[in-house]
Amino acid sequence: MKTVSISHLGQHIGEEVAVNGWLHAKRSSGKILFLQIRDGSGFVQAVMVRSEVPDGVFAEVSALTQESSLRIAGIVKTDERAHSGVEMQATALEIVQLSHDYPITPKEHGVDFLMDHRHLWIRAPRQRSILKIRAEIIRAIRSFLDDREFTQVDSPILTPSSCEGTTNLFHTKYFDEDAYLTQSGQLYMEAAAMALGRVYSFGPTFRAEKSKTRRHLIEFWMIEPEMAFTTHEESLQIQEELIAYVIAHVLEHCAQELRTLDRDTEKLARIAAPFPRISYDEAVAMLQKSGHEIAWGDDFGAPHESEIAAQFEQPVFVERYPTALKAFYMKPDPDRPEVVLCADLLAPEGYGEIIGGSQRIDNAELLFQRFEEHQLPADAYSWYLDLRKYGSAPHSGFGLGLERTVAWICGLEHVRETIPFPRLLYRLYP
Repeated sequence: MKTVSISHLGQHIGEEVAVNGWLHAKRSSGKILFLQIRDGSGFVQAVMVRSEVPDGVFAEVSALTQESSLRIAGIVKTDERAHSGVEMQATALEIVQLSHDYPITPKEHGVDFLMDHRHLWIRAPRQRSILKIRAEIIRAIRSFLDDREFTQVDSPILTPSSCEGTTNLFHTKYFDEDAYLTQSGQLYMEAAAMALGRVYSFGPTFRAEKSKTRRHLIEFWMIEPEMAFTTHEESLQIQEELIAYVIAHVLEHCAQELRTLDRDTEKLARIAAPFPRISYDEAVAMLQKSGHEIAWGDDFGAPHESEIAAQFEQPVFVERYPTALKAFYMKPDPDRPEVVLCADLLAPEGYGEIIGGSQRIDNAELLFQRFEEHQLPADAYSWYLDLRKYGSAPHSGFGLGLERTVAWICGLEHVRETIPFPRLLYRLYP
């Protein structure tokens, strides 16, 4: 008998097939058992009638417990009431392993309990949907960049210095030297862009921030494209096209998962490039008008970003922040050196910054001056300075935070559900 995945059952209407999976839930009406089966690709209801299966099978199946693994055979039938559009009329069932005392029951559980059992919690329909959407977002990002002749380049996890020049670094020993877990692959992508033109890195990054907000993780994933001979304006166009592409891909490929999450897809369907743009100056004036106590030169926090984003249905770029607020490598605006050619992309619905990007300094003297201003060790960054000595060119790039993007698209309240095994301020288990 042919074994198929639940997601493909619709292609086998009227056929008898087998499914390998786990029992998610069960109910009985006496002579009929209704089994909710999952296999990772989806969920299906299997109906078993006592009179239609061999003696003893019905009683054995009646004793099945939550999350028992099994192999079930049955005839695939159309069912318009089901999310999958089909159900199975069960003809046989083999128990692979009987589960006992599964800890996550249909009752309410606290967040700490669920996080302690994250290795099991990810089996739940909601968590499975989030992780499937995460995978499709990754697929879409790669497809967008690969189709536009970006080359993926892997940046190191262990680095001798900081990209941002901050103290939020995880320190370790590299034999007799000091090393740090990477905060960003950007500096290495700049080197790669001078070799390959358009590149991107995609990997984990680490921030030793003692933060417990709903937007922060200690370990998170970043997609960091870098482009030679590319201006700030050209970079913004690529960013908005990327986000619009990802949204369209998820709407097309994750309709069932979005329904499981009760996500308002109409809000997502309205996302289309080009996105609105405002300057930092305009953003400060907007916040002051709304009653926020903020002055020019102050950085934005989560309430400020939410207030700005609330004025728009689309993601919004906030451009040209004060030079003092941003990283040492960002290029000053030639017409106004007190601000830099940068932008943060704020997602709607209060999800905050999902992309940060800028045009990079391409002048060796100015970059060395920034080293001194930020008290960065010149020897640790000498290789980075070399990029401005040997064939320097205008170049721009950006970093997209995967988990915040997943949170926004899924409509989640906290980023802890956006990654299979989150690392939080007080959580390293499991």
